[in-house]
Amino acid sequence: MIVILVNIRSLYNVGSIFRTGDATGIEKIYLCGITPRPTDLFGRFRPQLAKVSLGAEKSVPWDDSARSPRATLKLLEKLKKEGYKVFAVEQNKKSVPYYKSKVKSQKSKVALIFGNEVSGLSQAILKKCDKILEIPMRGKKESLNVSVAFGIVVFGLLYK
Repeated sequence: MIVILVNIRSLYNVGSIFRTGDATGIEKIYLCGITPRPTDLFGRFRPQLAKVSLGAEKSVPWDDSARSPRATLKLLEKLKKEGYKVFAVEQNKKSVPYYKSKVKSQKSKVALIFGNEVSGLSQAILKKCDKILEIPMRGKKESLNVSVAFGIVVFGLLYK
């Protein structure tokens, strides 16, 4: 299983996703758009991210080559050609509860996409997805923190 983070703003959210990704055996994390990478322009690890990831940014492979919207769409096309099923995690008219899906193992050819903390994923990205998953919300709040949503969905898909 791989993860694609699109336009995530917070270093802390990215760090948390790296840590949970390490715990669940994620194969790779793609950092797209404005999503911060673990290192700065000089190759130094960012302390805010490292504080939360506890070193997982060194054990989980990552790629930040898809920085533009067009490059992100090309990445999705490439992964689909390689046999990946692409699942977005987003509240949408077409979404289904995440717990109605399951993957066989961490090595399954599944790519999970998570979007910006405020605006989510673009329609162009959602159109490229095989399935849109959501976490049903029962309270007054309409969403969860992206790193919390990541943990719920990944553990839910892998250990159902």
